[in-house]
Amino acid sequence: MSNIAKTSRRSRIRRRVRSKISGSAEKPRLCVFKSSKHVYAQLIDDQSGKTIAAASTVSRNMKEELGEKPKMEKAGAIGEYLAKTAKKEGITKIVFDRSGYKYHGIVKSLAEGARKGGLQF
Repeated sequence: MSNIAKTSRRSRIRRRVRSKISGSAEKPRLCVFKSSKHVYAQLIDDQSGKTIAAASTVSRNMKEELGEKPKMEKAGAIGEYLAKTAKKEGITKIVFDRSGYKYHGIVKSLAEGARKGGLQF
């Protein structure tokens, strides 16, 4: 399967899922994006169109903390950090948006880290 086919397939899945789920101020959407080198996650309130919290492997505070760990461990740490940030904002329940990626590997590790940090979904 070529990269173009994979990307278009993921886009179709992402659009289909996003038509059914959305985040609110009480229950924001945890959106995941992964590139070949980095992992990004953010909590989004779709009703107001604002990002409540964000974390990634390129953000300053996470870069120093993560060091040279494997990407799976980095994803788990990002999930935990995002959960801590969400708790400070008073958020405990979220909607998980895997953005068309399969729920395994990095995406699963990030979700488990967020659960470990105290988020419910």
